[in-house]
Amino acid sequence: QVQLVESGGGLVQPGGSLRLSCVASASISSAYIMGWHRQNPGNQRELVAQILAGGRINYSDAVKGRFTISRDNAKNTMYLQMNSLEPEDTAVYYCRYRTYAGIDYWGKGTLVTVST
Repeated sequence: QVQLVESGGGLVQPGGSLRLSCVASASISSAYIMGWHRQNPGNQRELVAQILAGGRINYSDAVKGRFTISRDNAKNTMYLQMNSLEPEDTAVYYCRYRTYAGIDYWGKGTLVTVST
């Protein structure tokens, strides 16, 4: 069992920045995939960014060039630096840990609201 705790969400104006953190109870260097996803009410959860084993990074087209995913293996923590935020980025952001066996663990999410 892997527990994930997200933090760093909040209210920010358009054009602003936030940094999300995800602390894992297990070694994130042992994960097959570490990722950030987001979801709005009525919509499906969507991929924002992920780091695959070996270091390959993927971003959704919606955030490419504005968001940066990173991790600190020593702290078992993953980050999402979000710049140039837009109202469309408003969502609950979830941390995901996928094992090599294909098991997914999710955090409870942190709310990001981009509004004036």
